Amino acid sequence: MSLSPQDIQRLAQLSRLQFDDASADRLLGQLNGFFDIVEQMRAVNTDGVVPMAHPVDAMQGLHQAIADTDELGMTLRLREDVVSEPNQREANQRSAPAVERGLFLVPKVIE
Repeated sequence: MSLSPQDIQRLAQLSRLQFDDASADRLLGQLNGFFDIVEQMRAVNTDGVVPMAHPVDAMQGLHQAIADTDELGMTLRLREDVVSEPNQREANQRSAPAVERGLFLVPKVIE
């Protein structure tokens, strides 16, 4: 998929934006470059690839496979989940216009 200069003008009109010709040409190139990358990704054969919920899932699977074959001594390096900064809630809330029980108070914006 590639866009034409008329597509850019139509998008600009729909989004209520105005572009000079140089900006429209640059935007056209950037958007078409993006769509080229999407097409390249679509062309990749993903048959048999199991979707993962998180990239760490793949690393853990790789780590297990390596541990099973004993080929490499790779370990999954995740830092410990420990508090590294002191609690500075009071200092951070000093400049707030309104605070109650440690929470910022803001005006109601939805009726």
